[in-house]
Amino acid sequence: MNTSKLKFTIVLVVLFGLNIQSQINIIPRPLEIVLKDAFLVLNDKTTIISNNQTKEEAKLLCSFLKNGFNKKPKIRKKGNGIQLVINLNLEKELGKEGYRLMAKNNSILIEGATKAGLFYGIQSFKQILPVDFSNNNYQNKSIDFPVVSISDTPRFQWRSFMLDESRHFKGMEAVKNLLDEMSRLKMNVFHWHLTDDQGWRIEIKKYPKLTEIGSYRKDTQASRKSPDRVGFSHSGFYTQKQIKEIIKYAQERHIKIIPEIEMPGHATAAIASYPWLGILGTTTEVTQEFGKLPDSFNIADPKVTQFLTDVLTEVFELFPTDIVHIGGDEVNFKTWENSKMIQDQIKKEGLTSPADLQIFFTNQMSIFMDKNKHRMMGWNEILGDNLHKEHQNSNMEVKQKLAENAIIHFWKGSLELVKKAVTNGHDVVNSLHSMTYLDYNYKSIPLSKAYSFDPIPEGLDEKYHDKILGSGCQMWSEWIPTVEKMNAQVFPRLAAYAEVGWTKKSNKNYEKFIIALEEMQKRWDIIGINYHKGFD
Repeated sequence: MNTSKLKFTIVLVVLFGLNIQSQINIIPRPLEIVLKDAFLVLNDKTTIISNNQTKEEAKLLCSFLKNGFNKKPKIRKKGNGIQLVINLNLEKELGKEGYRLMAKNNSILIEGATKAGLFYGIQSFKQILPVDFSNNNYQNKSIDFPVVSISDTPRFQWRSFMLDESRHFKGMEAVKNLLDEMSRLKMNVFHWHLTDDQGWRIEIKKYPKLTEIGSYRKDTQASRKSPDRVGFSHSGFYTQKQIKEIIKYAQERHIKIIPEIEMPGHATAAIASYPWLGILGTTTEVTQEFGKLPDSFNIADPKVTQFLTDVLTEVFELFPTDIVHIGGDEVNFKTWENSKMIQDQIKKEGLTSPADLQIFFTNQMSIFMDKNKHRMMGWNEILGDNLHKEHQNSNMEVKQKLAENAIIHFWKGSLELVKKAVTNGHDVVNSLHSMTYLDYNYKSIPLSKAYSFDPIPEGLDEKYHDKILGSGCQMWSEWIPTVEKMNAQVFPRLAAYAEVGWTKKSNKNYEKFIIALEEMQKRWDIIGINYHKGFD
């Protein structure tokens, strides 16, 4: 770093009145930014100061700087430069994911109480640099970096993006690119929807037909409620080796992956692979249609329950996170009402209805997970509430109480249902569909509406606010077959949801967000991410 150049830059600021505030356009918006009218200089002689605690983050930063300056920076243990520090004392002030970035004199300090916090500080540092810096074609030999102090911490601990690959498989490259953008935006949970009616996308070694048969469908419905087909097959799945590679990639970016293995509904692909899993006895191939389908796992059969625990056991061994999402949504209770085996099971267990049986089954899965040091998560149907019009004529009486340890993924319903969940002791991730579903078009959820979402529902008693873990945004892929189309649905709204999850509510400002987003879009242009043009 060149201190003589620093003095020259200060003179320029005084003479020309440069507005350096405009250079701090970070998404998500930090908690606190303090700027001075001065710069320090970064160039190809800038060093990274790191120790064994921070070596992984130092390597990532080193690679980034090498791309910009076309020269690999040196990593040293002492001296002036970009200092990467784990400061345990920072946790009291900024929490486990918070960070502090301070640029002054001839050094930049980036510190966090944990590696995650340090990593997020580096993401903010990278966003302060010119948008084309890491393009490998960057022409400038030095960068004027503002003298700035940033203190930052997330509002919520759960900042999630969900990708549905059951309906349309996207592949490893697309997933890694999404993880890159999540990490840039400080999102920390990748919710991976891997099984559903239209495809089984995860290798399970004990049941190879799940991918041999369940990952392939002959054709695909062309549009909603239409008999027309697109005219070609669709297939794809991840081997366990590939999943381990993606998990490692996510871990390096401080993103945990929550797999979703749907049960007891949305099970057609699994039943097509092993027909004895189903109720109807008529499911012989993976469905080509979307929507709520009639068949489901026959949870009255102990062999089916054993199958599901076998699958979960392999999932536990594969994924390092201690949460597994079981879906639990949109079970067709009409099929259960017409099944003698299901009705006999309801009577045998002293239950009141199909909804009561679903809670009973869900609790069995929760007990199994708990014994294996895992925690269950599911869409809010697992509470037994009547969310759907088609259940109006069904018996929805519920006497069972859902295991308190279950995390409720709220996607549909009223404030009263959220209140019910939190007062019963459940943690909640808020993904209200009308605000967070990325498959909805921009007329339904414009960027401004996405940005306005608050995971804490208006009217929720403050004593329950800490039961709202955070938010999720969902990329359902029924009608989103290509990566290009997916990206246009995801971007730029992903940036809005990132700020929803991270930025303190009083610090949110849509106009300032749009200014920062314009720079972010230039970055997406450089790396070739297709995004929706226009802000609404």
